[in-house]
Amino acid sequence: MTMKRVILQGPDFCALTEDGYLCEYIPDRGQGEETEAILTGRVERIMAGLKSAFVDIGRSRSGFLPLEENSKSFTGGTLKSGDRVIVQIRKEETGQKGAFLSRDLTLAGSTVILMPMNRYIGVSRRITDEEIVKRLRATGEKLSGGRFGLVMRDGARYADESVLREETERLSALWESILRKAESSNCPAVLTEKVSAAERMLRDYRGRGEVLLEKTEELPPQLKQQLDCAGKRKIQTRHGATLVIDPCEAMTVIDVNTSSADFSRDRRANLLETNLEACREAVRQIRLRNISGIIIMDLIDMDEETDRSLVVGALQEAFQEDRTKTVIHGFTRLGLIEMTRKRTSPPLAEQMKER
Repeated sequence: MTMKRVILQGPDFCALTEDGYLCEYIPDRGQGEETEAILTGRVERIMAGLKSAFVDIGRSRSGFLPLEENSKSFTGGTLKSGDRVIVQIRKEETGQKGAFLSRDLTLAGSTVILMPMNRYIGVSRRITDEEIVKRLRATGEKLSGGRFGLVMRDGARYADESVLREETERLSALWESILRKAESSNCPAVLTEKVSAAERMLRDYRGRGEVLLEKTEELPPQLKQQLDCAGKRKIQTRHGATLVIDPCEAMTVIDVNTSSADFSRDRRANLLETNLEACREAVRQIRLRNISGIIIMDLIDMDEETDRSLVVGALQEAFQEDRTKTVIHGFTRLGLIEMTRKRTSPPLAEQMKER
C-alpha cells in the first residue's frame, strides 16, 4: 500500500503528514532555513590542537570549522589565519555555540547530491539492491566525468538517466554561479538564496514517491492535537504502553512503561507487539520533536534474540521514511537500544520558544 505523504504550508509553519499522522512540524517565519547555506568567511584563528578553525561569517558568533573533512577525496587544501574561505552551514547555531561549518560543500537535488569539492561517487544507503547500486554508481561516474562528486539519492532508483543528467547539470551550473558571486562579493557574504522549509521538504521527499503540497491557514484539529502531544513528556499507545520522553544534557532517553498493558494471554506475542508499536510511535515522536544526538530507548525486556532482531528491524524500517540520517547501534549490554540521529537544526521545543 502506497503511503500518502502531504506537505502543509501555512503562513507561519510547514508540516509533513504521512497517512494522516503528523511527522514533521517546522515553525517558518518566512526567513528560510540556514542549514545548507553557503557563505564566504574569513579564518580568524587556527586551533591546531583541535584540528579546527574559527571563521567569521558575519554573525555575532564565529562558525566552527573542522580542518579535516570526512571525504578522502576532498580537494580544499590547507588554511591559515586570514584566509578567505567558502563554507557551508551543517548545523545551525544554538545556545552559546556558533554554526558548525564544512568546506566539503553539497548541493542537493531530488535525485542527486553534487559535491564540488571532492570526487566521491556514492549511492544512498537506503538502496540495498546490489544491482541497482552498481548501475547507479556507474551512472554517477559517467555524469561526473571526474569534475565533481555525486551521491545518487533514493529518488534516483527509478529515474531515467536523462532526468539524472538534467539535475546534475543544473546543480553544476548553480555551483559555477556561486563561484562567480564569491569572487565579486565582499567577505563575509551569503552566496546562496535561502530556501523555505516547504521547498526543502518537497525536494527531500519528492524522490521517494508522490508527495502533495497543500496551502492552508492553520493545522486541522486532529493535527493540532498531535502537535500538542509533541510537547508532553508521556505518550500513550493503543496497546496500553506509555512512552516517557526525557531530554537530557547529553542524550534523550525514551522509556517504555506497561502499567496498563495486558499480557495475560500469549505474553511473548503481546509483549513483542507492544514493543513494535512503541518503536513506531517513538520514531514518529523523534521526527516530530526533531530529537537528535544520542538517543537511548528502554523497551520492555525480551528474552528471545529473534524478538530483539524484529524490534531493531522495525526501527530501521520506520526511520527509512525520515529524511534525517539515523544510525541504529543496536542493544547495549544493559538491554537498551542505542541510536544516533544527525543534528541539523534545534529541537522543535526550542524552535517553538523562538516564535
